[in-house]
Amino acid sequence: MKNYLLLLTLFLSLNISYSQTKDEVLAEAYLLYNSEKASWHGTDLFLEKFPTKRDQIGGYLSYTENKTHNCIFFDKSEEPKLLAQLTFNDNFDLEAVKIDSTNRNLNTLEKDLFIIRALALKEINQDTLFKQYSNTNLNLIPIITKKERKVMVLTGPKINGVVVFGNDYELKFNKNNKLTSKKALHKNIIPIEYNNETNQDTTIHNHLKSTGDLITSTDLCTLMLYGDYTNWEQHYVLSDKNVSIWDVKTKKLLVMTKKAWEKINKHQEDKYNSKK
Repeated sequence: MKNYLLLLTLFLSLNISYSQTKDEVLAEAYLLYNSEKASWHGTDLFLEKFPTKRDQIGGYLSYTENKTHNCIFFDKSEEPKLLAQLTFNDNFDLEAVKIDSTNRNLNTLEKDLFIIRALALKEINQDTLFKQYSNTNLNLIPIITKKERKVMVLTGPKINGVVVFGNDYELKFNKNNKLTSKKALHKNIIPIEYNNETNQDTTIHNHLKSTGDLITSTDLCTLMLYGDYTNWEQHYVLSDKNVSIWDVKTKKLLVMTKKAWEKINKHQEDKYNSKK
């Protein structure tokens, strides 16, 4: 395995140039990851710090701004007011978290995030495009950047010992928060079990043409969120034209053509057979 990876890395460094599309996928993946990570920690801390406010919760949102990651909880009023804001640094150092319980209106960004998430949820509840599987949750992640605003929908497991890829969706909105498009990213669900007592260090899933030739931002977000709980070292995504390789430990993404991938496999096979 080590020799294989060394050969792979050398080949990539010599022959692969990365596209902006790959950079955009990575950038969006980190937005999704930071939002979900802030939600995970923010929920735990809010319930710990404000147990008497549990019944007042109307919902929560997470977003990145100025290199910090915020999780806000708001009340049930028609125009929601803040119950608390938890702000994390890039390392999600829980000792450095800032907690603000000032009762205020949502700011402009928060209002827009609230609106598009609510619209996405309404769409999910009325359109058969969106599927719900047993032992899973649909997690809605609204994101707004200078270029676009959208809600990404990931499927998360309710049980331990499984990582879920697929059954994910993208809903795009215009600047007036009107829905402009919606689509399924993977048209299937791909659960992969993990057990830290096994020696499984490599996992893989395939992309249909409709999903595209790169690993998706939702795939990467899932790998970043759950990778530390597994003993995986690499995850591979195979499409018609490319192979995307995510290094779980270093959080690095390598992309190569399917042709180059097959060439390396052929080289390894010939090398193995020559030793027989």
